[in-house]
Amino acid sequence: MSADLILFNGRIHTVDREHPEATAVAIKGDTFLAVGEADEVMRHRSGTTRMVDLGGRTVIPGLNDSHLHLIRGGLNYNLELRWEGVPSLADALRMLKEQADRTPNPQWVRVVGGWTEFQFAERRMPTLDEINAAAPDTPVFVLHLYDRALLNRAALRAAGYTKDTPNPPGGEIQRDAAGNPTGMLIARPNAMILYATLAKGPKLPLEYQVNSTRQFMRELNRLGLTSAIDAGGGFQNYPEDYDVIAELAKNKQLTLRIAYNLFTQRKGQELEDFQQWTAMVGPGQGDDFFRHNGAGEMLVFSAADFEDFLEPRPDLAPQMEDELEKVVRHLVAKRWPFRLHATYDESIGRMLDVFEKVNHDIPFDGLHWLFDHAETISPRNIERVRALGGGIAIQHRMAFQGEYFVERYGAEAARHTPPVARMLDMGVPVGAGTDATRVASYNPWTALYWLVSGCTVGGLPLYDEQNRLSRETALELWTAGSAWFSNEQGKKGRIKAGQLADLAVLSADYFRVTPEAIKAIESVLTIVGGNIVYGADEFTPLAPSALPVLPDWSPVRTVPGHYRAAPKQQRNPLPHQCHGACGVHGHAHDRARKSNVPVSDFAGFWGAFGCSCFAF
Repeated sequence: MSADLILFNGRIHTVDREHPEATAVAIKGDTFLAVGEADEVMRHRSGTTRMVDLGGRTVIPGLNDSHLHLIRGGLNYNLELRWEGVPSLADALRMLKEQADRTPNPQWVRVVGGWTEFQFAERRMPTLDEINAAAPDTPVFVLHLYDRALLNRAALRAAGYTKDTPNPPGGEIQRDAAGNPTGMLIARPNAMILYATLAKGPKLPLEYQVNSTRQFMRELNRLGLTSAIDAGGGFQNYPEDYDVIAELAKNKQLTLRIAYNLFTQRKGQELEDFQQWTAMVGPGQGDDFFRHNGAGEMLVFSAADFEDFLEPRPDLAPQMEDELEKVVRHLVAKRWPFRLHATYDESIGRMLDVFEKVNHDIPFDGLHWLFDHAETISPRNIERVRALGGGIAIQHRMAFQGEYFVERYGAEAARHTPPVARMLDMGVPVGAGTDATRVASYNPWTALYWLVSGCTVGGLPLYDEQNRLSRETALELWTAGSAWFSNEQGKKGRIKAGQLADLAVLSADYFRVTPEAIKAIESVLTIVGGNIVYGADEFTPLAPSALPVLPDWSPVRTVPGHYRAAPKQQRNPLPHQCHGACGVHGHAHDRARKSNVPVSDFAGFWGAFGCSCFAF
């Protein structure tokens, strides 16, 4: 059988344990035809075969984010100024000012997730005065993790917040001595105040939403992503908010494979939501590019344990078990896979009580279900998950919130939060992802850096050797591991004959660079289903051209996605960055919203520990 495409002269890491490495791969249609050494792969060459010399570059299976809010993120991508990877607060404020000057009335400037103050050289948050100075007239909304948002005076006016606006349940509008809103919104601990405020901003018109979604997919392709599982989200209604992605799928314009979950939208009417949806669509309905994947990550509002580590752990409502049981019974009876957001072991234990009760009456019997996040899950509850045939999807939220977790619960508790190595040792399916776009970065290489180095993006060492993963294991969680979570194990995730032909050719050798350098890796050639969807450097001529960004004032025109650090910054990281060689587990940082003290004021802290984490 002749191949349509052969890639040769590469360092191909297949994630196939029987044949872990190869130098060439042949593709026929949308699947891998042959994988191995050049002489055997070249047997499939014909006069019509397209040949691509990889020039010795490293190749991996296409990355698969098992928990991404891609559909909602795509609708808004062109609206958002991203601070992911920005090295200093001064840079971030400069970018904010420049975008405010470009943004027309009544649009807002939105910085929505993917950053933490610990990544900045200044080691602090922006102040409200700084944001107002950068943008005195254009509304600005800056979201910080799950815990707060900063609004300038123009945004307060646009959102309608005044002295008379009451605090919503679970949220606080911070006020000055006269009772006027300052611009700080605080989740205590419910993030609904943050997301409801963001929803007040203008949306893009349909034409621009289509362009925005395609731009976001291209950005993910640039990072080597070829698949994602969409975990639904607040204010993401089905089917209307899925129209854009469904139309792109219909027109064969998706450059990512998407399996989507449905997320309840109506508090108190969750069962009605799922009863309606199970009558409309079935699991697996669709094709290899766009398919339905089940329910969650929100099943009932009373089961949401928000992971704001600046606040005490929330106790779930007494009625949680009853409400959750009704929904889970319905889903299991309809054979719908489901996933459930769960941060704390205390919550997970109560949820598992419900699942075991339902399983006794209606056996799960191989039905795929999972917990998302599970940062503090105990060995006992991991075993209960395994016994029920469940999985755990982990994300790198601790890479952005680890400093806060350590401050509240201590470094010892943080060393196994989440206990990924224990999950794997106990035989539970584990997939990796980001939970982007509103908290952590959508960049998979930031997540791989966290898994391998055990460090936050600010450089705090969280994990000892027992809970850090090898590069091979971390990559497997991002490829074959994640395939389980969309019931596609054995179909994708490995460069193996018969599997879907999805791969990424990397800008640097993931297996050889320093841990710090992992964060800077990109794809220079991304292939999905045998088709080249993205190319850079020497592969640019092989790839389709980028679409123009709409509207013309979009932040994506000038700051295209994840910040690209200059080469000098990559070669000379800041002293506080972690290189995996430092045994110091203390960290000099400001104390969140309690103060805006620069890290220099904590200089004595470093000296006391004799830290020498300065590997360049």
